[in-house]
Amino acid sequence: MTPQRVVIVGASIAGLTAAENLRAEGFAGEIQLIGEEVHLPYSRPPLSKQVLLDGWDKDQTILKNNAELQQQEIIFTGNTKALRLNLDTKQLETTGGTIAYDALIIATGTNARRLESIPNALTLRTIEDALSLRAKLKEARHVVVIGTGVLASEIASAGRTFGADVTMVGRSNSLSFGSLGNLLSAKIEELHLENGVALRLQSKVIEVLSDGTRQTIRFEKGEDLVADLVIAAVGATPCTEWLEDSGLEISNGIVCDESGSAAPGVYAIGDVASWPDPFSGQPTRVEHQINAIEQAISVAGSIMENRVKKVPVPFFWSEIHGARIKVYGWFDDATLTEMDSSVTGGTLLVAKSNDKLSGVVAWNASPKEFMKSRALVDDFINLSNTNH
Repeated sequence: MTPQRVVIVGASIAGLTAAENLRAEGFAGEIQLIGEEVHLPYSRPPLSKQVLLDGWDKDQTILKNNAELQQQEIIFTGNTKALRLNLDTKQLETTGGTIAYDALIIATGTNARRLESIPNALTLRTIEDALSLRAKLKEARHVVVIGTGVLASEIASAGRTFGADVTMVGRSNSLSFGSLGNLLSAKIEELHLENGVALRLQSKVIEVLSDGTRQTIRFEKGEDLVADLVIAAVGATPCTEWLEDSGLEISNGIVCDESGSAAPGVYAIGDVASWPDPFSGQPTRVEHQINAIEQAISVAGSIMENRVKKVPVPFFWSEIHGARIKVYGWFDDATLTEMDSSVTGGTLLVAKSNDKLSGVVAWNASPKEFMKSRALVDDFINLSNTNH
């Protein structure tokens, strides 16, 4: 039976998309969208790109204004944190009071992970973080980025754009790149080195000492580093602490079935959700915007009893030192090889897992060439006709 009231916790792209698609599917009941931040729903990917480099302000990241939300009859409440969930009574306890629901969609996302050895390092997760970091990067001369993932690479690239000396530090012996893992490590390392970023891998930071203006990073082995700015980009943790006593299964996020259901009437989408990987069947979190959007669309359809939805395919893109890299598909236990085709000004690489074409990477390839390669992945695994 179609619910009368849907409550969505988390007001970023996943939560907003779920609300909008419920309306698009014909839902006529009440939709409450609750956000922990004081801001209107805004997009996070631009924070490490357009905000950091191109001077975007807060308003340029906003996804919908108040008038647009009201027009769709979406009740938005910001500055409200979820505290507890009672599955038996179908009630959500928040800092703004207790809210009853018929269906609940959890889209609380993640928080930036912090390092005990560097408690005061800057992180990048919110619009305030991005604006503050941009101002500091413009003034910094020596920047240390702790981390070896996509965000760390983007921040390092921004630091070089502003003219700072940049060193990336990590405990691993390679650079990772989102769902690709370390499959692209050699190319990313080469790109950084060509653009003047120093790499200090297999290095464990034991403490950071500050004299008020400069910071000294001390390592377990090797010489100290001195910097005016230290930034930690060491991953994220799903926002599930408020669900510890809820009865939901929590294991690196909220464990869901292939329709996004975590319990009767309760769904999870976006960075906080672990949906089954179509190849391994194991619960897997995917921290990419397109995946969050597709999960939101799928859950809206499930609530409206329209279950013919394709499996969300992970997709993300990044730009590092001017190189635009687009990634589509699944890459666990895969091998990455260059596609045997002519690509103007760029490279296409394909991933195969158990002899299945599971993903593709475009490195400065044209949008047309990338779309063709995406179609190969879709056709091979027959996602278009998969009914979940």
